Amino acid sequence: MVSLETPVCDFGKDAIAFSLPGVDGKTWSLQGCTGEKGLLIMFICNHCPYVKAVFDRIVRDTNELRDYGINSVAIMSNDVSLYEEDSFDNMKIIAEQRQFSFPYLWDESQAVAKAYGAVCTPDFFGYNADLQLQYRGRLDESRKQAAPDDVRRDLFDAMVQVATTGSGPVEQTPSMGCSIKWKD
Repeated sequence: MVSLETPVCDFGKDAIAFSLPGVDGKTWSLQGCTGEKGLLIMFICNHCPYVKAVFDRIVRDTNELRDYGINSVAIMSNDVSLYEEDSFDNMKIIAEQRQFSFPYLWDESQAVAKAYGAVCTPDFFGYNADLQLQYRGRLDESRKQAAPDDVRRDLFDAMVQVATTGSGPVEQTPSMGCSIKWKD
């Protein structure tokens, strides 16, 4: 398992259209996922210890961000032949167990992850109402274990700023996680 950090935020970069199947049986598009004030796109998976450590925080933050007009979507792009835990059937189980209130989508071809330049799980892309990138950083100080409850909520605070001003914070700490498992 390779641990990677995300690149610096490319402020203003436009979100890229997609159409992917969700664990809810629907096909989701970029426009169908977007909230009034923006969109948080999360590249996650089921097996990564960095993601497992923050599932509860992801659910909490995405639920609270809806109150600010920010919708969220999670995309799983790993090669499932390498990690059965990431299979579409297991994605359905995780979404139900963790009570995801956002679409959980399967990027089987990995084209969406490549188009976005996703490198690891979790990898967060925060967009404003114009679908221009404003945040590419970490959730919080968590790594393979959840950080203490009282740490700064980097992603949440940044996305609230995006919702209220249209712009993200200049200073952003990269997310860290397991590398996306690319197909040969």
